[in-house]
Amino acid sequence: MCVTYVQPFGQNKWMEFHRTESVKNNQDPNFVSKVLISYKFEEKQSLLFEIYDTDSKDTDLSTHDFLGTIQTNLGQLVANKRNKLQLKDRAGNLKSSYLVITAEELGLDRDQVILEMSGFKLDKKDFFGKSDPFLEIYKLTDTGNYTLVHKTDVIKDTLTPHWKKFNISVRALCNGDYERDLKFICFDWNSSGDHSLIGEFHTTLKGLLDPNAAFKCINGKKKEKKKDYKDSGEIRVDYINIQATYTFLDYVQGGTEIFCTVAIDFTGSNGNPSKPTSLHFIDPTNMNSYEQAIWSVVSIIEDYDSDKQFAVLGFGAKIPPHGQVSHEFFVNMNPQNPHCFGVRGVLDAYRTCINQVQLYGPTNFAPVINHVAKIAQSHQDGSKYFILLILTDGVITDMPETIQAIILSSSLPISIIIVGIGNAEFDAMEELDADKGGLKYNGIYAARDIVQFVAFNSYHNLDPNIAHLQLAKDVLAEVPKQFMDYMKINGIVPKRRASQTTTPEIENLKIQ
Repeated sequence: MCVTYVQPFGQNKWMEFHRTESVKNNQDPNFVSKVLISYKFEEKQSLLFEIYDTDSKDTDLSTHDFLGTIQTNLGQLVANKRNKLQLKDRAGNLKSSYLVITAEELGLDRDQVILEMSGFKLDKKDFFGKSDPFLEIYKLTDTGNYTLVHKTDVIKDTLTPHWKKFNISVRALCNGDYERDLKFICFDWNSSGDHSLIGEFHTTLKGLLDPNAAFKCINGKKKEKKKDYKDSGEIRVDYINIQATYTFLDYVQGGTEIFCTVAIDFTGSNGNPSKPTSLHFIDPTNMNSYEQAIWSVVSIIEDYDSDKQFAVLGFGAKIPPHGQVSHEFFVNMNPQNPHCFGVRGVLDAYRTCINQVQLYGPTNFAPVINHVAKIAQSHQDGSKYFILLILTDGVITDMPETIQAIILSSSLPISIIIVGIGNAEFDAMEELDADKGGLKYNGIYAARDIVQFVAFNSYHNLDPNIAHLQLAKDVLAEVPKQFMDYMKINGIVPKRRASQTTTPEIENLKIQ
């Protein structure tokens, strides 16, 4: 039996979440019972698995033999899709057994039907004109009733209407059942709201997909009264297409890699690093605000980076060996190998750098944004997506250049996260975070919103155990949408990994 534990958001304790069935007399069990968990990119969703040899139906786990445990998180599981994890004993020693976990998004009929229809030789219903036709589409429910799922636009004074193309999800149209009965009713619109029936017909989504789909519109009352009645016109399918709708996880599990670059403000306004009042003061017992922000965000993103290598840039400092001011330098001072391994490597490089540079200024963002944009320009096929995390304490001094750099980057696979450190006025940052209106410069608009800004001080009054989690949640919450906007605008569909056998959905995942 496998027991799954979760940690509720902001709580440092394990709560039992799920138990599989017991598989008898088997050292290689394949559990039928699945674990359904809501997935959130912006959170570190820790998971603990314990394996037991059950000897009875007793629900008390202490009565069963403990075989091993493993701790991981949901981000790692979904990024790798199939995970072979070596179990440990209670003391943390590795055992010779493994737990294989497959994470899959559950498909929920996300496909869209794009449909365009027209009428031909419909009945004339208006005394002084022709007809004002529109369609109502109904699906048959499991209770035997019909429910309205879509209404077309009204086309005035015509017997050959051509209705506007419309989208509707397969789920909404027919519950994903291509054979489910659909009823189409054609009415003549009246301003009184008492619309006149022209006719109706029945079909299915499968029927609509027929290359020559055309349906006779039948008016039951007219058919009863007139022996020579044939029909009240014809409804034709001019265009139909089933369009796949993808999610963030489709791309991640299809192989899209997410890369994060950290850019740190080393300007003089941060204060002398040797003094406790400085924002860059390194205290062996407590993380400063820069360190907390790095830990909060990078520790989540690293789950989606296969090699966990992060480029860390600095700006606004005088750097060795000649003391020149730089707005784009590698914090580990190694241009040949500028990457740091994991969040701890990023923190180590930052702490070392503090003692190697002289804080100076001004605060220029454009160079680090252009640095990432230059790399992203070579990877616009959906195989890679880039996140730039900028940590700063002050007002931007190159605002026009920064806006231009963001507008250029908005057409590239980039998201920019800005965390304001300290008590400075950050009003200008809100302008860059164009939630209330598109960012523009000299009449040129950004292709999409790619900037998210938060002030670190906003989290100081929160419980310390929750503050860093809430920060990460807020700054990363928009990344999946920004990611998806880029893919949709550029018509990029996710690739399929060789091992992928199911169609994924961001709401739930099954683990086996």
